[in-house]
Amino acid sequence: MANVREIRGRIKSVKSTQQITKAMKMVSAAKLRRIQGGMDAVKLFAARSREIVDLLSGIDTDEPLLTPRQEVRTVCYVVFIGNRGLCSLYNISLVHELRELLAAEEHAAVVVAAGRWGKDVMEDEGIPVIRWFSDLGDLPTQADAARLADYMKELFLSGEVDEIRLLYQQYHTAFRQTPVCVPFLPVRRENGEQPDCLIEPSRAAVIHNAVEIYVNAVVMDALREARQGEQAARMTDMTAATDATTELIDQLSLELNRARQAAVTTEIADIVGGTKAMKAGTIHS
Repeated sequence: MANVREIRGRIKSVKSTQQITKAMKMVSAAKLRRIQGGMDAVKLFAARSREIVDLLSGIDTDEPLLTPRQEVRTVCYVVFIGNRGLCSLYNISLVHELRELLAAEEHAAVVVAAGRWGKDVMEDEGIPVIRWFSDLGDLPTQADAARLADYMKELFLSGEVDEIRLLYQQYHTAFRQTPVCVPFLPVRRENGEQPDCLIEPSRAAVIHNAVEIYVNAVVMDALREARQGEQAARMTDMTAATDATTELIDQLSLELNRARQAAVTTEIADIVGGTKAMKAGTIHS
């Protein structure tokens, strides 16, 4: 059994770890609440933008973001990775899903990473990342979404890639997120009927603006969905870690009490033994 000093040292170390996990849990919980506070509005805006694009998609137009390529040569996967670790399998499962998608891809493929975590991991996996957006905050802004969307539109319009797909963790609950991969560009047309409405100032201008708004809204939705899942996963992990440190402290405290009792018992036994020896005359004062 470890001595009293060693056990006290271990308890002190575990308590220091517990303070860190508690702080990280509180920070993640606060960020999660802030993200969730705007999620409904972001999703509603993206849905309404999609409805407008669907309404206008029956119009004959040369809008390039609506026009699929006759030949698909290169596909781009945009992976919304986390900004840091300590969030269980959140990042690892995304990398695993990305690796499987790349292995099954029939065309040439490149990757854009939106997040800071995993540069070394992806390099070791041989994943062809052509651009890292490592300065996106934990609380995504419209500016973050617009900058990421502008880069993706540039990739597509320049002809460098022919399709773009978004890969991120879909949020279900604080305990469950699942990787999803959704088509992004070109924007798919869902309606083949001509809308019965007057469009001003021009059809081309209205369609272009509607598609631009929709594209930015989709990126913002994916960013916030990804960050929501990351903070939820980290909060859950830090809660579990804090609970584990509490159990470990209880176990160590019990071990400390036993060590103390053993030490006291040993001292008493030594005193009793010495006293008996003195009474027997084997030890002279």
